[in-house]
Amino acid sequence: MQPDSPEPANWAEQRLALALEASGIAGAWDWDADTNLIHGDARACTLHGMDPALGRAGAPAAGLLAHVVPEDRVALDRALAAALAGRAPLNIAYRTWPPGGDVSWVQLRGRVLRNRQGRPTRLAGVALDISEQKDTEAALRESDARFRAIADTMPQMVWSTLPNGHHDYFNQRWYEVMGLEPGGGDGEAWAALVHPDDQPQTRERWRHSLATGDPYEVEYRLRVADGGWRWFLGRALPVRDWRGRITRWFGTCTDIQDIRRLADEREVLSHELSHRIKNIFAVMSSLTSLSARGHPEAALFAQELRSRINALARAHEFARPHSEGSRPAFGQATLFAFLEDLLSPYAMPEADPLGGRITIAGTDQGFDDLAATPLALIFHELATNAAKYGALSTPGGRVAIQVTAEEGEIVLCWRESGGPPLSGTPGHEGFGSRLANISVEGQLGGKVVRRWLPGGLELEARLPARALQRRRRAAQ
Repeated sequence: MQPDSPEPANWAEQRLALALEASGIAGAWDWDADTNLIHGDARACTLHGMDPALGRAGAPAAGLLAHVVPEDRVALDRALAAALAGRAPLNIAYRTWPPGGDVSWVQLRGRVLRNRQGRPTRLAGVALDISEQKDTEAALRESDARFRAIADTMPQMVWSTLPNGHHDYFNQRWYEVMGLEPGGGDGEAWAALVHPDDQPQTRERWRHSLATGDPYEVEYRLRVADGGWRWFLGRALPVRDWRGRITRWFGTCTDIQDIRRLADEREVLSHELSHRIKNIFAVMSSLTSLSARGHPEAALFAQELRSRINALARAHEFARPHSEGSRPAFGQATLFAFLEDLLSPYAMPEADPLGGRITIAGTDQGFDDLAATPLALIFHELATNAAKYGALSTPGGRVAIQVTAEEGEIVLCWRESGGPPLSGTPGHEGFGSRLANISVEGQLGGKVVRRWLPGGLELEARLPARALQRRRRAAQ
């Protein structure tokens, strides 16, 4: 004989009870209209502070709901009445506070069963413990309130957007500065406040950040409350979830109007000072020429001195601050462009900048004004000596400059070929050699090695990797 199988209805109830018990957060309950008693499992009773034994035997509604927080009881009774009357499904959250226990949040859900006449016979459902969810919601509300309080005290304008760039929050500072009512600037409306000349760049950078997730940074003018335009620095960073997907963007707008004005004033002053320094070089060169006229025996000395002054002037012209209108034709402050301009007087007038007599190859480097002067003196002396005694003193002579970036070092190599053959190391150290040592070792912190080969001079200068960015190193 097979053992008796449970009836389908009982077996379904047992499976439901097992599932609810395994969940740890839900309990089942059932109200019987004929007896007006509520039956509840252990979890449902525990959530309501009732003895599980009473729940198994059945208890009146007053017993099961005795520990509902009074402020929530009215809404619960109204929801139960609406469900029995068929006006709304039963789905309500309320608090319970059993004696000696903590307040818990309960989500009550149920369904009414009716007979053929439409009279309710049973109301059954589940009671869910949603305390953790409510704690999380409360923590989020508290966190959001703290964020808004902090944001509203900041001098910057603070904003946030959805992942698609739709603006949905601005702090109080935004509305004060822009002279807008709450909601002004939401969505895409903020873009209309950007100066027309700045809109293309602003939109392009914002689209790029939205598409790539890269940080957003741009300077633009906004129309403020008094109707004028002010410069702002806009920045934003994405917030990502655990999958790496962007969930929000948070950004700021910082007023940089005064900073821009001061920067413009400093630029004007810097250009004026640079112009005066340039004039000083010209005066020094003219004074040298005039002084040499009365002393023919010093003509050679004067010519060399004037040549060195001119080299310093060219270095200053290259490294001094420039606006877009005053930027020299030789382009950006890179080592290759600097050397091409500095050495151009020694080249023959052919197609390329240095006429093929001087070639520059390797890895180009950026440099600042603090490195320009020693570099100008080194290469000017090398070129001058090559023009007098070395490779550039003969039509077929050549100079090859190689720039190499090695680990922790920048190597500058000067190689001459095709000039008068050399018979070995000179017997004494000339001014150019001493100047190279002072410039490379004293100012740039590097080392110089010379090789007096039969085919021509080879000079190797090894510089620390940051030697060409001396101003940045000093700032750090």
